[in-house]
Amino acid sequence: MKDLYISDIRTAQEIISYFIVKMVAVKVGSNKKAYLDLLLADCSGEISAKKWDIADEELPGLEKIKEGSVIKVKAMVTEWNGMKQLRVSRIRHTSAEDNIDMKDYIKAAPENAEDMYAYIYGKADAFYDQDLKNLCIRVLEDHKEKLMYYPAAQKNHHAELAGLLYHVKRMLMMAEKACGIYTNLNQELVMAGVILHDMEKMNEIVANELGIASGYSFEGKMLGHLVQGVKSIDKLAGELGISNEKTIMLEHMLISHHYEPEFGSPKRPLFPEAEMLHYLDMIDAKMYDMQEAVDKTEPGSFSDRIWTLDNRTIYKVSEEF
Repeated sequence: MKDLYISDIRTAQEIISYFIVKMVAVKVGSNKKAYLDLLLADCSGEISAKKWDIADEELPGLEKIKEGSVIKVKAMVTEWNGMKQLRVSRIRHTSAEDNIDMKDYIKAAPENAEDMYAYIYGKADAFYDQDLKNLCIRVLEDHKEKLMYYPAAQKNHHAELAGLLYHVKRMLMMAEKACGIYTNLNQELVMAGVILHDMEKMNEIVANELGIASGYSFEGKMLGHLVQGVKSIDKLAGELGISNEKTIMLEHMLISHHYEPEFGSPKRPLFPEAEMLHYLDMIDAKMYDMQEAVDKTEPGSFSDRIWTLDNRTIYKVSEEF
């Protein structure tokens, strides 16, 4: 069992613990000296780390640290821009003698991947609209292997093993509730939009079978999953003989679900189902980030600043409430 988890560490504390490397780079600071820039993680969360002023003789060993490596570090917990950070003094690679259990280091969705996939597949299979059913089933079957482990992001909401499935499942659950209230909506169109909206993240993000994302593909950097999604739907809809109107409406849902141009959407939603897709996506992302912040915070206290929540500090209710 890992002795100290990221969720347990406190500012001004000196720690010695094991972490998995999510991102690593040797950079040069303003003082012209090399430093190591790391994003470290365990099953409780992630934290930025820096090893400053690397000596020349340290570089060969440090350059062998790769994404997915488990390392042992000695560090001081500091704070920068309202967020905890590790100032690393020592790093070493681990070996079999360290008795590493990867479950301590891999953040995973709280539900079984096969069960989540079966839930989503069952909803698509029950569609009365044969076009939407055929399209969603085709996409789910084509991507089943990757869906078992793919995260929904590199380091934001649902950046975890099978995080993409968890995101889609919770959005589908909310979609059914919302469509029961807003009965003007075409429920199957909303649900198809939910199933399809982030599928191209599996071609945008580069991730391994531990659910750890190491960056973005060439096409992902150049186009992003919104445009990649439109390309994919256009191709599959042509193969399946789906009408032009239905195809374009689905494509519009994909490119508009981020809502704002600065977040990648060239169009805002132009029909009710597309508008609902955006809010379902936002609700699930924000609730995930809120819960992450609360889980890492002592009762009656405020969290670190959360960048994805507009740098807000989130309050965790006291035990006496």
